[in-house]
Amino acid sequence: MPEPTEREPIREAVLAANARYAAAFDKGDLALPPARRFAILTCMDARLDPAKYAGLAEGDAHVIRNAGGRASDDAIRSLVISHKLLGTATWFVIHHTNCGMELFTDAVIGDLLEDNLETAQFDGTTWSNPRHGGGSAAGRSIDWLTIPDRYGSVASDVRRIRAHPLVPGHIPIYGFLYHVATGRLEEIQEASEAGRPTAESSTG
Repeated sequence: MPEPTEREPIREAVLAANARYAAAFDKGDLALPPARRFAILTCMDARLDPAKYAGLAEGDAHVIRNAGGRASDDAIRSLVISHKLLGTATWFVIHHTNCGMELFTDAVIGDLLEDNLETAQFDGTTWSNPRHGGGSAAGRSIDWLTIPDRYGSVASDVRRIRAHPLVPGHIPIYGFLYHVATGRLEEIQEASEAGRPTAESSTG
């Protein structure tokens, strides 16, 4: 029998939680399109729970998450599908304070990955690898979409989505910053202004 690993208790906890959830599950009849017809692009940070800060229940909205909540090609792919096939008509881009994407540059993560692939350490100022060897230079070809300016990044992402040829001009795109210390959303006016509709919906 294989030796148990430190990951097994996490696996078992997830399965136990799922069993409890499934035992009382009553949402099997939810429709595929989101009932409230909006989508959120936000960060994967574990401190953010869009269901709580935006008042969502299952079936309400699409939530698209990645590191930083950035408007990457893949995030825009999801947003386009969200509207074209599933009917969302309003979008939110929500970044947050104290984001890990503010703490490094493409050069820093490229160096770390080329040296070693395992988890790095951060002392509040500098990242370092506790072990060395076995890395890969492949990370140097990736645009990691780091965040040098949290307010500017929200506006930049809204502008990128707004300008995309597959995004209809009638969809309003709002930009917000979530404050991890208070749980509050702050609207970034520059971003929301950039996301204002540029056309009327052809569906009326």
